[in-house]
Amino acid sequence: MTTTCKPFVELTAADVMSREVIAVPKHLSLRAAARLLSGSHISGAPVVDHTGRCVGVLSTSDFVAWVGRAGGTPRPRGDASPGACEWEIITTMAPVEEEVRDWMTPDPVTSPPTVSVSELARAMIDAHVHRVIIAEEDGRPIGIVSSTDILAAVAYAEKP
Repeated sequence: MTTTCKPFVELTAADVMSREVIAVPKHLSLRAAARLLSGSHISGAPVVDHTGRCVGVLSTSDFVAWVGRAGGTPRPRGDASPGACEWEIITTMAPVEEEVRDWMTPDPVTSPPTVSVSELARAMIDAHVHRVIIAEEDGRPIGIVSSTDILAAVAYAEKP
């Protein structure tokens, strides 16, 4: 979050957002994403497609859902297919580690950097989320505002 001396009512997303965005590729394995978030000491991040456009959000809630489903065992993909002949049945369905796209929250809450902090807070409340992705017009994330950033803005903003 950027330190600011503006009154709270004048603060925008650009004033309070974290600018160091750690984006998670949607095809990254869920375990690799967990290591990335944990190693970066963050609880959620935007998920991006191959063009860098935000297509979802991955957060600790998504990992809880994953672990809660049968202990987080990967679900098989594709169909089992037989081998070369009737007597030689080879199953080609090996468990594949699940990808971020399988567990992310799609349709992320995004806002432009010019939106007010009050509007961001309302968006979080309405969508029951703890972070809003601040994105360019093309959908590429340029920042994140978390509920903790809103708390800090209230605590440290200049009185009107």
